[in-house]
Amino acid sequence: MSIYVGNLSYSVTQDDLTKVFSEYGAVKRVQLPTDRETGRARGFGFVEMESSAAEDAAIQALDGAEWMGRVMKVNKARPKEEKATRSGGGGSWQKNNSGYSRDY
Repeated sequence: MSIYVGNLSYSVTQDDLTKVFSEYGAVKRVQLPTDRETGRARGFGFVEMESSAAEDAAIQALDGAEWMGRVMKVNKARPKEEKATRSGGGGSWQKNNSGYSRDY
């Protein structure tokens, strides 16, 4: 299981998060998603710890704590949801005498 960490400063690094969470147990992995276009951190991340007891302790201690000028949101991460397939709104384009029209 992993921990979701939200409302992070955009200047936070993986090392910063590792240091904070390691106070509650061994950290296995830290992920900080970045924006595809700018490469800038997106203001949230995920932390995986060695044990569920360490995760629970970190969540209890850090949720709502102020760090780097921001109040962190820390909780169990939810599984990633499948994205819905993109739909054109139904119907299809049909050629008629005056050009193309939408067939609903």
